[in-house]
Amino acid sequence: MNFLYFDPAIGAMIVQAIVAAVAGVLLFSKNLLFKIKLFLGIVKTTDKDLFDDIDIEKSDIENKKSSDS
Repeated sequence: MNFLYFDPAIGAMIVQAIVAAVAGVLLFSKNLLFKIKLFLGIVKTTDKDLFDDIDIEKSDIENKKSSDS
């Protein structure tokens, strides 16, 4: 019978691989489920832009009176 020797470095690599695999599966499945729900119309998307509530005129900088000249 052959027994394998696991030193701390091999153990750390195995733990890191398991954690990365679990994180990858969770992130992939979350994105995939969102796309499926979006396709079926279960999730409603908001077309509201992040900066829609900021009230800044488009040409504030262009219309600024220059006090330097």
